[in-house]
Amino acid sequence: MENNHGSSFSNLKAYSQALSNLPKRLARRACSVSTSYEEMSRVKARSGSTMQKSLRWFDLVGFGIGGMVGAGVFITTGRAARLYAGPAVVISYAIAGFCALLSAFCYTEFAVDMPVAGGAFSYIRVTFGEFVAFLTGANLVMDYVLSNAAVSRSFTAYLGTAIGLSTEKWRLTISFLPKGFNEIDLVAVLVVIILTLIICYSTRESSVLNMALTAIHILFIMFVIIVGFWKGNSKNFWEPLDPQNHAGGFFPFGVSGVFNGAAMVYLSYIGYDAVSTMAEEVRNPVKDIPVGVSGSVVIVTVLYCLMAASMSMLLPYDAIDPEAPFSAAFRGKSDGWRWVSNVIGGGASFGILTSLMVAMLGQARYMCMIGRSSVVPRWFAKVHHKTSTPVNASAFLGIFTAAIALFTDLDILLNLVTIGTLFVFYMVANAVIYRRYVTVGTTNPWPTLSFLLCFSLTSIVFTLIWQFAPAGKPKAFMLGACTVVAAAVLQMFHCLVPQAQKPEYWGVPLMPWIPSISIFLNIFLLGSLDKPSYIRFGIFSVFVVIVYVLYSVHASFDAQEDGSLGMKIGDGMLQPEEPDYRSLNI
Repeated sequence: MENNHGSSFSNLKAYSQALSNLPKRLARRACSVSTSYEEMSRVKARSGSTMQKSLRWFDLVGFGIGGMVGAGVFITTGRAARLYAGPAVVISYAIAGFCALLSAFCYTEFAVDMPVAGGAFSYIRVTFGEFVAFLTGANLVMDYVLSNAAVSRSFTAYLGTAIGLSTEKWRLTISFLPKGFNEIDLVAVLVVIILTLIICYSTRESSVLNMALTAIHILFIMFVIIVGFWKGNSKNFWEPLDPQNHAGGFFPFGVSGVFNGAAMVYLSYIGYDAVSTMAEEVRNPVKDIPVGVSGSVVIVTVLYCLMAASMSMLLPYDAIDPEAPFSAAFRGKSDGWRWVSNVIGGGASFGILTSLMVAMLGQARYMCMIGRSSVVPRWFAKVHHKTSTPVNASAFLGIFTAAIALFTDLDILLNLVTIGTLFVFYMVANAVIYRRYVTVGTTNPWPTLSFLLCFSLTSIVFTLIWQFAPAGKPKAFMLGACTVVAAAVLQMFHCLVPQAQKPEYWGVPLMPWIPSISIFLNIFLLGSLDKPSYIRFGIFSVFVVIVYVLYSVHASFDAQEDGSLGMKIGDGMLQPEEPDYRSLNI
């Protein structure tokens, strides 16, 4: 008892001192790096019950495919082919899949070495510190919520296509609400609530349902591919419908069009990162995670390339409907194939359900890990002792998503998503390089930080030239110069700075080339986003910083480790458990 009172008095004294030195501690929190595996185990104790290790590699492959193959491919393929790449959209999908695989490698190295919930938030936190992790994690959770609301509303549209009813008949219009917020979608709300109940009940059952829906969806995709190759004509790869007004050939928009198309279709790959958030529930992380994450990206890339090829055979690129390319290709047919449009609508509906479920699983585990760090209330970190799922985070974010999906228009939501996800991909690629070349306390971090800064700046300059410089030889020269500078900086870093540590089980190959290429590609894709995305990112980031300064910096796990916030007697706080070294693979 004396020890408890002494500890409480000591913590109270430390708390008083911390309040008087808030500016210093805030700066330390912003640049602190927590590298201890023991800390990760202590943070896990804040959820109460542990998540059940019930997932195998095939579950992760199913979650990865389900998370990526949603309704996006049925939309982005048409826009990329019609406006940017033409028939070469097949190559655009291959390039985008290669980009996704590089980023997936970075996620995999962290997930194998630290199999905990929270994905990118956990990885960035142990590398760049709590503040950077909170900034990126909060933006990513918001992107998840907004994109899930958008996807749930698109489910209504595709379900209407499948059964032959217009979207207007599924939604209620409220005249006194402003345009864009006046169409009430009760179907979207119902879908979100049902999926929320499922993911709260069990991760294992969620995986079974995801596998079933994904299998049905893949059957629909294979049907689309087979019908496209059967009813299509290979001459559409080379001949436009209107050769006088549109260029012909496989590359009608040139090489630049292929890369612009890759930037657009890359959004169809976003979703594999949700798999890494479930690492804590994987039975054998060392073997299952690399197969699950990378395998799902490879499978989806093959499916996407085949879908793009079948669509290019169905119609000349200048006759493709950019909004609904596959269903529109059959909608006007009078030769008995019009029913295929309804089948495509049904297939897209199943794809929406799978991608929505995986995204909702991912967002809940991000929020759970953020709650474990106490930068948001610890209530979000609660894992139910019976279901072994983060019920509070799942329920809160599910209700939040349903509320937004109820009345917000799809176009408004789509303008607000993606930037947070790409920003986190960029940060994870930086983190995996920093972690390989810097050991806190023994290695000078400035050579690595200088390289990351120089390489990022060169990538930004390349992206700005690509986007805004007029076509011609000067543009080609400047792009070539940026490429040479980036390659030189990368090679100098590779030759002059030795790796401080190498992963014991699985690591990104060809370090630092692969994560560096991932950094460049994510910056390049960020450059293709619109102005509203950056405005939203800036406004929300300012809000996150305010929350961190006023609340998180005082209540965080790192602050408690410093003794700045003592555990209150009777506050229900769990004592840290002994580190589970087997689960951490050390």
